[in-house]
Amino acid sequence: MILAAGHGTRMRPLTDHTPKPLLEVAGKPLIVWHIEKLRQAGFQDIVINIAWLGEQIPNALGDGSQFGVNLYYSDEQKDGALETAGGIIKALPLLGDKPFLVVNGDVWCDYNYSNQNPLKENTLAHLILVNNPPHNPTGDFALKDSQMFTEGDNKYTFSGIGYYHPNLFKDLPRGKLPLAPLLRKAMHKQQIKGELYTGDWRDIGTPERLKQLDTDLRQ
Repeated sequence: MILAAGHGTRMRPLTDHTPKPLLEVAGKPLIVWHIEKLRQAGFQDIVINIAWLGEQIPNALGDGSQFGVNLYYSDEQKDGALETAGGIIKALPLLGDKPFLVVNGDVWCDYNYSNQNPLKENTLAHLILVNNPPHNPTGDFALKDSQMFTEGDNKYTFSGIGYYHPNLFKDLPRGKLPLAPLLRKAMHKQQIKGELYTGDWRDIGTPERLKQLDTDLRQ
């Protein structure tokens, strides 16, 4: 699943008339970079949630055949953006009953996705962490021997890339719901694993970061 329902307020004025996932870097939309990388990793079926100016995304991407994948859309336009957990919960009927990968549409990363299930028994999520960028210097979660904690000496930033078991969202009501509280609750039960990725990762949240990524990719 690619999360593409955000309003992109920090990216204004670029997102006043274009949803953030369709903003281009090095000649193609951000979301297409994700789709192509997922296809290369062996993913065939991809769910995209949409909200702000959402109709533009299926109009641009279609059913995915041009990229060699099958695209499915979870439409939140009438709901208002449901935040991460809320968006995943609404999309669960499309995602099925097996573990799935979720990627934030507004990050860029050269992490190698895997279409193999990384979740061990009693694990509800496996999160990809990165070193803390300037805009998040204190990090989000701690990591020790692949086990994740809410607090600790070494706190890293959640990359927006994670593998999840549907049971993490079991019996939760539909509606607006952030992901972090669910993760923290599961961390206290030692149900969340993770890994630190030290390659190229960027939060493409502002016009300046978008321009820098465009420059770097063209070079």
